[in-house]
Amino acid sequence: MSASTPVDEPLDGTTTPADDPLARERSHLTASRAALRAMREDVEALDIRDVTANWVNAAVLQHQIDERIKALADLSDTPLFFGRLDYLRAPGAEQAEGAEGERPQPEAAYSTLHIGRRHVHDADGDPMVIDWRAPVSQPFYRASKKDPMDVGLRRRFGYTGGDLTAYEDEHLSDPAEAATTSKLLQQEIERPRVGPMRDIVATIQPEQDEIVRSGLSGSVCVQGGPGTGKTAVGLHRVAYLLYAHRERLARTGTLVVGPNRSFLHYIEQVLPALGELAVAQATVDDLVAHVEVRGTDDATAATVKGDARMAEVLRRALYSHVTMPAEPVVVVRGSRRWRVPAYELEEIVRQLLDRDIRYGAAREALPQRIAHAVLVQMERAGEAPDDRVQDAVARNAAVKAAVKAVWPAVDPAKLVLRLLGDAEFLAEHAEGLLDEREQKAVLWAKPARSVKSAKWSAADTVLIDEAADLVRRTPSLGHVVLDEAQDLSPMQYRAVGRRCTTGSATVLGDLAQGTTPWATRSWEEALSHLGKPDAVVEELTAGFRVPTDVITYASRLLPHIAPGLAPVASIRENPGFFEVRGASGPDDVIAACRELLTREGSVGLIAADPRIPGLTEALAAAGLPYVSPGEETTRSTRLTLVPASLAKGLEYDYVLLDEPRAIVEAEPDERTGLRRLYVTLTRAVSGLIITHTAPLPTQLT
Repeated sequence: MSASTPVDEPLDGTTTPADDPLARERSHLTASRAALRAMREDVEALDIRDVTANWVNAAVLQHQIDERIKALADLSDTPLFFGRLDYLRAPGAEQAEGAEGERPQPEAAYSTLHIGRRHVHDADGDPMVIDWRAPVSQPFYRASKKDPMDVGLRRRFGYTGGDLTAYEDEHLSDPAEAATTSKLLQQEIERPRVGPMRDIVATIQPEQDEIVRSGLSGSVCVQGGPGTGKTAVGLHRVAYLLYAHRERLARTGTLVVGPNRSFLHYIEQVLPALGELAVAQATVDDLVAHVEVRGTDDATAATVKGDARMAEVLRRALYSHVTMPAEPVVVVRGSRRWRVPAYELEEIVRQLLDRDIRYGAAREALPQRIAHAVLVQMERAGEAPDDRVQDAVARNAAVKAAVKAVWPAVDPAKLVLRLLGDAEFLAEHAEGLLDEREQKAVLWAKPARSVKSAKWSAADTVLIDEAADLVRRTPSLGHVVLDEAQDLSPMQYRAVGRRCTTGSATVLGDLAQGTTPWATRSWEEALSHLGKPDAVVEELTAGFRVPTDVITYASRLLPHIAPGLAPVASIRENPGFFEVRGASGPDDVIAACRELLTREGSVGLIAADPRIPGLTEALAAAGLPYVSPGEETTRSTRLTLVPASLAKGLEYDYVLLDEPRAIVEAEPDERTGLRRLYVTLTRAVSGLIITHTAPLPTQLT
């Protein structure tokens, strides 16, 4: 493998020295940017005035055009292409025979493809850049010496901002050239970052690519330790599925579910950078926001409310409203009276119950069933009623009254309100499911008078969502990505699963990073609650982001928090740095911050939530500017003050971890505290400093 010497002066594309490959590549980059600009201008110039039938069609078409214009934006600091494949033959053609061990032919003999974030073509429609998701691009990620996949040469490009500065060649079909680690690949992985998460499209590894390109029909669960790229894999999988199944997912929709708003803000630029703008993002709380959350639960109450048994409690409570009819229904039409006896009504109700359809759908079907029974009597009497007569009978006052008495309408929020506020009602429907201690834990100390006045907790909203789905089926999306899934309760898994009952899911998480009392114990159990028991579980164990010394230190906690889970093996050539320091107070923390800010890249100061106010005052007194998680850093403000509870999923080039013992003690139990500590220890990409005045947790020493 060889790499060119970086060139400082970009060419303008007017001359292309035949003996300067970097100059030729820069010329191709200039031409590709011009072609992309022309593609965008062509879309902007579209005149739709004569092709739309009405203003609705015009508005829809104009929206599609606007989205296309956004997707064709050329980001000046983002490389338009990052690699190149030189095939020994045209992709799909027959392999030309040659002598064993023959060195690849000169570049002119190859079918050359430049691989980038999106497709770019010239004025004649010929491709200048191939989308990384296209099947022909796959060998860029998977080809190797053992299996070159008909690729003679793989070239990687190095960039500074948007300027191409270097290239590196790998001759896959040359057995005389030893396989070595790509320096440009390592540099891209380790490149300092400022601002939100960026895509990893240039550095996707073979095991990641296999997950990214797995089909839409099947669900996938990715277990991955810190720095294995599981979040990036999930986002790139969405981008790939939108490329491969554009029309289908345009109809059914896609959704990325993250743990909190800070996390979603951190990842929100990844998909737009890949040209995908139509993917919704939400937290689980967003999905179930039927009422305003103004209350909190203690750990015991939240755990019981999040237990899957609550689904059956809610089902029992809901269907307890259905009562068997005791009186017949008499429908008067003109001079005739039609009587449906109580036993026949009871049979209709039992048939609807046995069908196991949604409560609301069954309630809507009941008047039609009663009306049908009346029409049968009419036909027996010699009449010839049609559908209009059946609809009229279904709207008859007597039928409406019977339906209201037998199968009344139920408001989901009011159902949960009664369940949590009425001890007798809860005991009746939780019998055999929840014991007395558990029932007492979920009951409100003071029942609320109304839905609006109730101080609902986050766990309560999930119960309302479950009840709402029992009444009316939740619409399903085509694909849902669920990140940091290990922290979800069984009821939260059910809430997400309802959003993809007819679609597929990508579940991402790390069992060792579960920091809730109800954290996932196994993926098999979680996938069952999600409604995807047949999902394939893949494990990523190669760490690309966390330095060796840091992940080795953090892995001391694994036997205590996730026994049997394989530790992450860092493949970083750059070891980074790691240091544990005794501190005497906030001044030492501030000094360490200043030290890290002398380096290039982002800095995260992570501390236990109760210590954040004191550190806020110390930073202000020291004149050190900082931002909060979710706020974008800049080159002048590269420090983020991070409460430990919000650190999950975030990464910083350098991390200063304040008082590990305080992080453990801030959680309700030691196991959860150690898991939170594991999360905070593994947020660093290039270096970690730990400062402490209290003794370190014994599990680390």
